Amino acid sequence: MGLGMTNRLKAEVWPEIPFDAWQETCAALHLWCQIVGKYRLKHSYWVNHSWHATLYVTSRGLTTGPIPDPQVPVTVSFDFCDSLLLVEASGGQIAHFRLESMSVAEFRSRFDTAVRDVGGNCDIHFRPNELPDPIPFHQDNAQRPYDGDAVQRFHKALLRVHDVFSRFRTGFHGKVSPAHLFWGSFDFAVTRFSGRAAPVHPGGIPFLPDAVTREAYSHEVSSAGFWPGNGFGEAAFYSYAYPVPKGMSEYPILPKAAAWNDSLGEFLLPNTAVRSADNPAETLLSFLQSTYQAAAKTAAWDSYALERPLGECGRPSEDKQVRGA
Repeated sequence: MGLGMTNRLKAEVWPEIPFDAWQETCAALHLWCQIVGKYRLKHSYWVNHSWHATLYVTSRGLTTGPIPDPQVPVTVSFDFCDSLLLVEASGGQIAHFRLESMSVAEFRSRFDTAVRDVGGNCDIHFRPNELPDPIPFHQDNAQRPYDGDAVQRFHKALLRVHDVFSRFRTGFHGKVSPAHLFWGSFDFAVTRFSGRAAPVHPGGIPFLPDAVTREAYSHEVSSAGFWPGNGFGEAAFYSYAYPVPKGMSEYPILPKAAAWNDSLGEFLLPNTAVRSADNPAETLLSFLQSTYQAAAKTAAWDSYALERPLGECGRPSEDKQVRGA
């Protein structure tokens, strides 16, 4: 890791986000992100592995980027600093409403109104994905809390994770995803591809069409990500491969707090272990690098063709291929 990144992130406080304290707010935010994400999905051209549907981290929250709504291009952003949902159209029209305690049905209604106010059309699929026993958005009338301070801590964590994930993805010549948030499972992820086709995925993810899952895993991957706590009971990082190569689970990884989880079939690292480290960014990067190596080595990826030195700010990378030419 370059000294600049090390010093920059070491000086930043890695936020504590105990899941028990904000799990109800997290559940509400997850569903709100699904509503916004489905609007992007509705109007965006399909990109490999559903990359057209994800959300991106900004300095103030999350955004869709420009959505090609047939009526008018629209950008939707969560502003966690001022607790606002912003809907902006290309002609300069802006609509917004406060992020506060409300039901999912109320959020859906306010969002629909905001999109129509700027000239768009929010005709989206009515039901959440990848959740057990989903309640249609317009029927989910239970009042949900909104802990703005907890959401801001989550956002600060995403900013730290985004910086490390963005640096990690520079060390790869092959196909690699952006660092982005999947609103279905509500995890922030970055994925590398070997370039080889993978066995057909069995599917079976709750309330997600198998065709979507099979397209997402059409090729071999090594993927890492961050969960705020949903599914684990605590914030954690993960790393897995599809298909899982023989011997991956026994491969030595870093840091010591990371371990293979048999039931999930992937490596896990608690956020508390990253947060308590002398250098959280370096600790997380060691997890990303070593678990990728576990996948790539045991699956015999072409490391010479695919890997490159990690990028530095303002300086072109010295590629192995260029030096050996």
